[in-house]
Amino acid sequence: MSTPARYLLWPENHPTLADTSAQDIPTLTVFPVDTPKAACILILPGGGYQALAPHEADPIALWLNTLGITGIVLRYRRAPLQHPIPFMDASRAMRMVRARASEWDIDPHRVGILGSSAGGHLAATVSTQFDSGELRAENPIDRHVSRPDLTILMYPVITLQDPFAHVGSRLNLLGKNAPVALIEKLSADKNVSAQTPPAFLFHTVDDSAVPVENSLMYAEALRQVQISFEMHLYEHGEHGVGLAQSDPVLSSWPSRCADWLGRRGFRA
Repeated sequence: MSTPARYLLWPENHPTLADTSAQDIPTLTVFPVDTPKAACILILPGGGYQALAPHEADPIALWLNTLGITGIVLRYRRAPLQHPIPFMDASRAMRMVRARASEWDIDPHRVGILGSSAGGHLAATVSTQFDSGELRAENPIDRHVSRPDLTILMYPVITLQDPFAHVGSRLNLLGKNAPVALIEKLSADKNVSAQTPPAFLFHTVDDSAVPVENSLMYAEALRQVQISFEMHLYEHGEHGVGLAQSDPVLSSWPSRCADWLGRRGFRA
């Protein structure tokens, strides 16, 4: 396992950075493994589109490293900046990983995405609203596809529609009185298609912050178009537990996810 390295997401000083504070310049932190042409997973921490939860960032990357997977943590922009800025950052990150796959010794055909809570919303949005890139783009990064090869969602925000929306995430992402059409467009369960990547979902049934219906709605949308998924629901547990290492029950979810990643050819 090598030393993590940090990279600017927009080294060419993209115009959207004009209103970005110095401490929130978006970056990618790469946690590499010694496995040649390793699979890679982009990590989007939660925080209600207002903060980035530390325990859903580097610790997740280090856990992926134990599976022989390169973990890459995205520091994406958040409130007061609103949509589409976070989506632009996450989509750019997917393209950048593939553009630098040779340099980072990553398999560009095994690039997944993992998101927690609001980061799960962002991961699900990228998984349902990706594109194939612009083949004639001047910047080589923009020529790459933004579609993840698989999706891992930890107690995700999926819908922005009432009654199951996480209101804080919606407010930070869209502001007050957001158009109904935009709220629906950014409800990931409404945008699942036959091209949406397979998914692993983890949630607790009595989550008091993000209702479990969010995961159920995404799983049902995947089922309707016959996209493979695995979902683990635990009867009890607080929101935002991360790897849940102190909980003897919830701490089993990473092993279940590791098994799933193995079946999908992501483990070393």
